[in-house]
Amino acid sequence: MKIRLLILFTLVFISCKKEVKEESENVQNKEFNTEAIRETEVKKIDTIQISKKHKTNKILCDLDGDNLNEIVEIVRSSKNGKSGLRIIFGNGNRTDYFGMGNNILKQGFDEIDWAGIFEKAPKNEIYWNNVNEDGEILSDQEIEEVDKIKLANDGIFMHAEESCGGGIIYLKNGKYEWIQQE
Repeated sequence: MKIRLLILFTLVFISCKKEVKEESENVQNKEFNTEAIRETEVKKIDTIQISKKHKTNKILCDLDGDNLNEIVEIVRSSKNGKSGLRIIFGNGNRTDYFGMGNNILKQGFDEIDWAGIFEKAPKNEIYWNNVNEDGEILSDQEIEEVDKIKLANDGIFMHAEESCGGGIIYLKNGKYEWIQQE
C-alpha cells in the first residue's frame, strides 16, 4: 500500500512539474517588441534586482495622468545580466518591464546600460524625433510643427552621458511610445 501511494505521489509531482516547465518555456519564447512585459510573466522566468551600475536608478513620474506617481527603476535580470526598466504604477494595479534582453519598443536595443542620464521628462514640454530614417540628426529648423509632441503626462528621459543618443518613453492612449533624441 505504501509503495502504491509513493508511486502515485511521484507521478502527480512529475506531472505538475512538467506543466510549470512548459508554461515557463512558452513565456520565454514570446516576442515583446512593442509592449511592455507584465509582472506576472517576468516573475515566472526571472529574478529582478535594482541596478547598482547606474548612479540614478529610480525616478518618480506620472506616466498615465492619474495624479499618482509611478516608480520607474533601472533593474537587472539575474538570468541574463541585462538591464531594463521596471514601472510600478501608482495605483498598484500594474507593473511593466522593458529590456532585460527583450527589444525595447522596436528601437534595436534590449538593455539600457548605456543610459547615463535617467530622469523625468516633464508633462507639457514639447519634444520631437530629431533623427531621420537615415540616422541623420535634424536641426530644430528642419522639424515641422506637426511633428512636435507635447507630452500630456510625464515621460522617461534616457540619454547616453558622453555620446549622442537617447530618447523618451511615454504613454499615448495607453500604449508606450518612443521619441528619438539625437
